[in-house]
Amino acid sequence: MTTPVKDSKLGAPKIDQPQLQAGGGTASGTTKARTVDELSPLLSQYLKTIYVDVTKRLDLGTKEGQLRWLIEEQEYSGQDAELLGDGSFSQFANYFMSGSASVMKPAQPVDESYPISNYFISSSHNTYLTGNQLSSDSSVDAYKNVLLRGCRCVEIDVWDGEEMSDSSSDEEAALGNPGAADAKRDKKKSKSGFGIRKRLGLKFGRKGKSPEDTDPEASPPKEDGQKIKPWHSTAFTSRAEPRVYHGYTLTREMSFRAVCATIRDYAFKSSNLPLIVSLEVHTCPEQQEIMVELMNEYWKGLLLELPLDPAQASETVNLPTLKDLENKILVKVKRGHSKPPMTGPTPTALQTPAPPLKHTTSAESVATTSTTSSAEAGPNGEKKTPAPKPKVIDNLSKLGVYFGGYHYKSLDSPEAKIPTHVFSLSEKMLMEVHETDPAGLFNHNRHFFMRAYPKGLRLTSSNLNPSVFWRAGVQIVALNWQRWDGGMMQNEAMFAGTLGWVLKPEGYRSTSNETTQKTAVPHHNLDLSIEFLAGQDIPLPPEEDDPKDLKPYVKIELHVESHEERNAEPVPGNGRGQKSEHKHKTKTYRTTNPDFGGETIKFQRVHGVTEELTFVRFKVMDDERLSDDLAAWACFRLDRLQPGLRMLHLYDSNGVITKGVLLVRIRKTVSRT
Repeated sequence: MTTPVKDSKLGAPKIDQPQLQAGGGTASGTTKARTVDELSPLLSQYLKTIYVDVTKRLDLGTKEGQLRWLIEEQEYSGQDAELLGDGSFSQFANYFMSGSASVMKPAQPVDESYPISNYFISSSHNTYLTGNQLSSDSSVDAYKNVLLRGCRCVEIDVWDGEEMSDSSSDEEAALGNPGAADAKRDKKKSKSGFGIRKRLGLKFGRKGKSPEDTDPEASPPKEDGQKIKPWHSTAFTSRAEPRVYHGYTLTREMSFRAVCATIRDYAFKSSNLPLIVSLEVHTCPEQQEIMVELMNEYWKGLLLELPLDPAQASETVNLPTLKDLENKILVKVKRGHSKPPMTGPTPTALQTPAPPLKHTTSAESVATTSTTSSAEAGPNGEKKTPAPKPKVIDNLSKLGVYFGGYHYKSLDSPEAKIPTHVFSLSEKMLMEVHETDPAGLFNHNRHFFMRAYPKGLRLTSSNLNPSVFWRAGVQIVALNWQRWDGGMMQNEAMFAGTLGWVLKPEGYRSTSNETTQKTAVPHHNLDLSIEFLAGQDIPLPPEEDDPKDLKPYVKIELHVESHEERNAEPVPGNGRGQKSEHKHKTKTYRTTNPDFGGETIKFQRVHGVTEELTFVRFKVMDDERLSDDLAAWACFRLDRLQPGLRMLHLYDSNGVITKGVLLVRIRKTVSRT
């Protein structure tokens, strides 16, 4: 079997310094991401030439001259005048090495006074995965990684623990050694004698020992007064506990306990704004009780268990303001209509009877047709009847205080009027709603929550185009954070330097009377000019190790609301594509320190621009004979792209901030259409 080509855009998260990795939050707010340690001779020469010219015209040796230059040419307030000091070249150079000269305008503090549905939220899809959707590992480090990078909505797919797992091993995993629990695997057998994962492994050719080949003995139980009593067993040593993995795929699993512990430890390290935990529940009622038990144990003091006003019922309670929920973990979970208690030991179910669903997937889980067929086929290829998806018990459902998940039927269904409901729709379904009822979709999202997630066929963990869904008012656009593509680059631009919650444009808020996406915000014409002067320390692509072989050019793309989006017509690419119709590129150079010589890229009379929802993406590509490789990138929201002479800081192909910068001059004119 041939070895698959390595996907340079996909891989395990960087865990050594996640705060230096882009994503969607505070990572770009670090000092290192906006400063330059030293200037190369080429950049110094360009700055000296500019300094001489500015001094002749404005006399930087005077405070008046400094203020005029900052305000008129840098279009910035005079608050940075002190950085120019006595007006000498060394002070002038220091200004460009500081964060004040960055292309990216600093994020303003978020206004926390609005109900929580009035914000865009930096969100992750299948957070536990470190790679593709079929065969990658699940890891608590993936949760640590995204939380330290500013993510404010994480997802957990929870399944039954089908084997008695030692609590001490799970506790060890929860404290930072997930391998102790990850070694235990699914033991369920088919008539063929092979477990589902074994058969999938044979089908897809995953190397290494199968789960059935490794079954380490359980560690001796720890004498711990805090040990949770077992659910099934009368013994005090072990019990089956829920597991986290991507069902009926080759992805590795880990304990739900370990995930809870990691979320507790990192939920509020980079942000004090609320964290949403989106639960995809595949467990039986008994295991759901254990889930509630573990969340209460690990998130004690953080978990919001009741409405802020306990007297209000979940179906009538109003959404609180963002300020009210600081440092709180909010659970998003399926909710249904309460039923009288059932006889027997099974806990109360919330959902009304529904047709059986395929056990291999859920509305938010990714599985392929072939995988589903493998999971449901008998040893001789005969089809098995899929088991119905477990219903959510009352004790678990009640934890979805402000995020109660309902199956989407229509925007006119009774559930669509419940203040705390959430509809989760795939990208394809959401685009269909956008085409058939655009006004209804826009109006719904001004008041209530909606979540968009990637379609099931994105096996390589590629992402949808998030700006299309933000412009439709969707608050939670879930992305695969382990994938470095245009979707994640735009996510970084939307949330860079923030605490992971961004207030929607005024026309998108619940306080607005606007009724359509087309009229919600003013649309402008844009003239954008980017003059490239020089670059320094451009990073190499993953497969390149010789700086002399780098042949960089810069590709610039504008991600602008399309005519079809505004007019409820079929969106090009159905919201999938991340490539822009507005794109240009520079010439190719051959050095990590290119002299662009003032080469200028222009975007003229671009129509339909909304500054808060338009994105400018820079990609430094390595010019190759067959397929050009991504060496570095940067992405900015248009309203935060600062004009003037600026330093453009670069991330490498894995999203880590580098020493690489481009010296550019930005000219931006936005006018009414």
